[in-house]
Amino acid sequence: MPTFLSRYATPFTTGLFLVSLVSGIALFFHFGTSAFREMHEWLSMVLILPFVLHIWKNWRPFLMYFKRPPMAIALGLSLAAGLAMAWPALTGETSVSPQVAMIELVANGTPAQVAPLYNETEEAFIATLKEKGFTAAETGKSLVDIATASGKGERDVVMTLTALKQ
Repeated sequence: MPTFLSRYATPFTTGLFLVSLVSGIALFFHFGTSAFREMHEWLSMVLILPFVLHIWKNWRPFLMYFKRPPMAIALGLSLAAGLAMAWPALTGETSVSPQVAMIELVANGTPAQVAPLYNETEEAFIATLKEKGFTAAETGKSLVDIATASGKGERDVVMTLTALKQ
């Protein structure tokens, strides 16, 4: 392994792990979600490279872990925990969080149903949607249908609604 990579594999693994740790805790407690989500996802992906380099650098000691029960136990428990968390989504039995359920409820509402949340009339709300690029906004269509017909997605509707409330 080149000296540079050998010298920096563990420090970068440590630094990026700490960033991932802090941002993961913030996301878990829904603190600063908009600031931490992208940071957490991208820097956790970047963490893969120094992790691989760290394993490469420490390959012989790493292999020694597999000769003793703690590694098998830790890997088994980690796999079990991961499967337990993913199982509802993998089997289609997932229940969405209350926040997601509310977002879906509003996004599937019509302008007449959603406008009162913004203290607007349906006509004014439709005009606002059109100003924001939802050209297909009209009475009787759900906001998701309006977004799709306007060449946008559900996320675009949600982000627009969030900006309108501020």
